[in-house]
Amino acid sequence: MNITSASFLCSSQKVSQCPPDDRPEFAFIGRSNVGKSSLINMLTGRPGLAKVSGTPGKTRLINHFVIDDRWALVDLPGYGYAKVSRQERSGFSSLITGYILNRRQLYYLFVLVDARHEPQRIDLEFIRFLGTHGVPFGIVFTKADKLSQSQLHRNIEAYKQRLGEEWEELPQLFVTSSEKGRGRDEILDFIENCLAGS
Repeated sequence: MNITSASFLCSSQKVSQCPPDDRPEFAFIGRSNVGKSSLINMLTGRPGLAKVSGTPGKTRLINHFVIDDRWALVDLPGYGYAKVSRQERSGFSSLITGYILNRRQLYYLFVLVDARHEPQRIDLEFIRFLGTHGVPFGIVFTKADKLSQSQLHRNIEAYKQRLGEEWEELPQLFVTSSEKGRGRDEILDFIENCLAGS
């Protein structure tokens, strides 16, 4: 897939404010500071499209971007960041779960996890939640350039092993580096195949 246009459409504080159009939506979510904005900018080839912040937990809205007037890329708030209040955290979770469970335009969810770390409880809980509710999703390992190939392989295998304890069939896995452009073609080709089959 070659992206020729990518533009910001709107931000939504509530699921009811999300745009009413029927473009299939591919959403991106992960713990705060997982490199989501950088990945979105790398995928679209637009360095300033999603705002990259040095402060984790800055994305507190659902941000919608229109790609080639064919599909929508949705940037969801991060989950599990400790430095926001408990009330805000519950707000994030209701916003996130409301979108994931009720947004009929949602076609696929990319769950971002930091490749540098072994499986984190909060990520595994979120993945379990998606499985329980039958949400189609894949796992995107970010920051793959930050560790050696052997470490990367070891951490991904650890994830596969943990997931294999609960899942008969593992979700689709993508390995990415925003700095190196790694994984861009795999994710965009996957989206292209989804669009062709929809």
